[in-house]
Amino acid sequence: MKKILIANRGEIALRIMRSCRKMGIKSVAIYSEADVNAPFVKYADEAVCVGPPPSNESYLLGDKILEICKELNVDGVHPGYGFLSENADFTRKATNAGITFIGPSPESMEVMGDKLSAKSAVKSYGIPMVPGLDKAITDIEKAKNEADIIGYPILIKASAGGGGKGMRVVENREEFEEQMNLAISEAVKSFGNGAVFIERYVGSPRHIEIQVLADSFGNTVSLFERECSIQRRHQKVIEEAPSAVLTPELRKAMGDSACQVAKACNYVGAGTVEFLYENGEFFFLEMNTRLQVEHPVTEMITGLDLVEEQIKIARGEKLSFSQEDLKIDGHSIEVRVYAEDPKNNFLPDIGTLEVYKRPTGEGVRVDDGFEEGMEIPIYYDPMIAKLIVHAPTREEAIRKMTKAIEDYDIVGIETTLDFCKYTINHEAFKSGNFDTHFVKHFFANPEILDEASDETKKIAGIMANYFLTEQDTKADYTPSSEVMAWEVNRV
Repeated sequence: MKKILIANRGEIALRIMRSCRKMGIKSVAIYSEADVNAPFVKYADEAVCVGPPPSNESYLLGDKILEICKELNVDGVHPGYGFLSENADFTRKATNAGITFIGPSPESMEVMGDKLSAKSAVKSYGIPMVPGLDKAITDIEKAKNEADIIGYPILIKASAGGGGKGMRVVENREEFEEQMNLAISEAVKSFGNGAVFIERYVGSPRHIEIQVLADSFGNTVSLFERECSIQRRHQKVIEEAPSAVLTPELRKAMGDSACQVAKACNYVGAGTVEFLYENGEFFFLEMNTRLQVEHPVTEMITGLDLVEEQIKIARGEKLSFSQEDLKIDGHSIEVRVYAEDPKNNFLPDIGTLEVYKRPTGEGVRVDDGFEEGMEIPIYYDPMIAKLIVHAPTREEAIRKMTKAIEDYDIVGIETTLDFCKYTINHEAFKSGNFDTHFVKHFFANPEILDEASDETKKIAGIMANYFLTEQDTKADYTPSSEVMAWEVNRV
């Protein structure tokens, strides 16, 4: 493999290109008109403008991207995450065109892309799953009876869902039908698929995911876990590896289950198996058939370059290590630096990076896609950077991250940095005694949505419009329900 096109933008495009350069592989960037001066465009060996700023006129044009691959004699295409990364049709077309897709097969994507088909694929492997139905609801009365057996509260979930959309907590039998209709309506609007199912509501879960690598020779390994429980709007904002809550026995059990999930769909490549954890129990949630935003913390504790491993697997190589070879080295924390205002319900805050100075030092890593003086475009995810630290212990990692946040100088927009500093120094985080409701329980917003300025609402609405209509529905950023409402009413 001599030339790879990166079908993505920003920090992930730049990060993939660095691995390509290290491996002696030339990189091709595609970019929209909004990204013409972006660092990833300048870093690539070749770059081609693929269209105007809106993603459905640029980064989501699969056929045009494949035409560029052919014109430039590209050997492989790396999708990053979001956009086309879990688009089975694009993967199939690339493969049929003789271009190596650096990721799993379209069949694996299709199995794991739907929660019900994923449940069906893994249930024969004895993998723990949240008690509930494994079929879409077609008979309301029957579903109510099943809910009675499961026990309230229960959760209604969209089969094709993600990011909290098409998800409703039902407290009792009387509100079941109303909540189901709301979930179906939201699922249809968000995913074009109204299939929903029910399962037990896990009230105080931790979100723990396992990174897996699988080659085409039947070898599958777990690269241990990532703790992803600090979230806002069902979206991750702080991740760490390893988790502070897992014992060695639980770690092995979850790792083994994750490898079984990968085998259940004949998975090849890098993937992430997500679990809910509560009171010593874990339950299979879903599999993300791509690289994750938070993959750097796994790289820090294993010493592996996951993009390099992806490329090696894609070109037909065996894994060069076994499960027994892998060990956890120290502790790593990642915070996502978003152009958002945590004091105002994490609403996007778009503007110019008037000052942009990165922290440096041993064990400090910044994956970003911006430079000082650049504007944060309204068309895409508002993540500016990922700040990652590595240290011998969790306590040292917290101290190092605190210092790195203090040294990160960003002027011109509001960011999530202060929120991240507050969180990692909160006693609940330090003690490891937290769950996915951290923001609700410990972070009070001094401002309310009704006080947001008309300009803020307008910007948020425009962004929501792009995310809802043009971004991959499984991208790692989803606007809040309030932002969606503003978009609907902004005219």
